[in-house]
Amino acid sequence: MRRLALISLPLAAILAACSSPQPPQPDNPPKPQATAATPANATLGSHEWYQWVDQRLGINDDQAHGPDFGSDEWNLAVQHKLGQEAPQSKPGSPEWQQAVDALLRTRVESH
Repeated sequence: MRRLALISLPLAAILAACSSPQPPQPDNPPKPQATAATPANATLGSHEWYQWVDQRLGINDDQAHGPDFGSDEWNLAVQHKLGQEAPQSKPGSPEWQQAVDALLRTRVESH
């Protein structure tokens, strides 16, 4: 009987560990935190959003020499920097901005 108890106890512990219920997932996942590199809730087309895209892709130099944010020239520079990943919608359109935003948020930054 004692041998059965010695075998049963570890077996019960293993079964309990394997069958422990997972905690419920929250209905509202945590919102992304804003950082200097990623404005979590920047409105597409806002100055903050343009700055972030510009910084991520290096459109302007350190002294802000380059095309104005949102201009046709700037939008085409973004298209060029994105290369084959560039959205197919009209550069500068709301659909294009959304696609650019989604693409840049999923890219891993290289340092």
